Amino acid sequence: MKQLLAFWYSLLNSARDLTPIVVVIAFFQLIVLQQPIPDLNNLLIGLLLVVIGLSLFVYGLEMALFPLGENMAYAFARKGNIWWLLAFAFCLGFGTTIAEPALIAVADEAAKVAANGGIIAQSKTAMQNYADGLRLTVALSVGLAIIVGVLRIIKGWAIHYLIITGYLGVVIMTAFAPPWIIGIAYDSGGVTTSTITVPLVTALGVGLASSINGRNPMIDGFGLIAFASLTPMIFVMIYGILI
Repeated sequence: MKQLLAFWYSLLNSARDLTPIVVVIAFFQLIVLQQPIPDLNNLLIGLLLVVIGLSLFVYGLEMALFPLGENMAYAFARKGNIWWLLAFAFCLGFGTTIAEPALIAVADEAAKVAANGGIIAQSKTAMQNYADGLRLTVALSVGLAIIVGVLRIIKGWAIHYLIITGYLGVVIMTAFAPPWIIGIAYDSGGVTTSTITVPLVTALGVGLASSINGRNPMIDGFGLIAFASLTPMIFVMIYGILI
């Protein structure tokens, strides 16, 4: 009964969150363009499916992924072996990023554009290799970023110094990277922090900060996502230089 009630609240919250989008679309379609909404029946069905899908996703995060990440962080902290913790952090960052749907879509699109622009050969093999290389590069960078974030929580390093240093690296790499890779690199920093990566990485940071004496989950538990957004920019620009 509690689960049904929680899911019902999740449905209501999803509908509330999507309401501004519906209002904006309806306003510009009916008032500004003064045209009827095309294919209204399919639009309403699709909107209903979006609400249900978003509700299931959020409910799944709260029921499984957040507790899983926090519990594993507690377990590794109690184990007291930093190397296993760092290995888990890398694998978590790498695994969630390589499976990120947004990254897959961007990598495939970048491969098509690179082939059309003469950067790579116009063949399926070349485009697939380019897309796979881009995804692996981003995944490796996120894995390393999560390691740095975990070390920051353990050691108590100030996050702003690390972020400033990282963005200085982005600026420096931008000066040396080929122009055609810069936009892809910047977008790669955004698509990595999407539906799969964010919940588990956030849960890892909060759980780890909560399990270490002297660490505040509100201050030290967050910030891993910032590293996961930052490092792909640098690594993808290096990838562009190498290929």
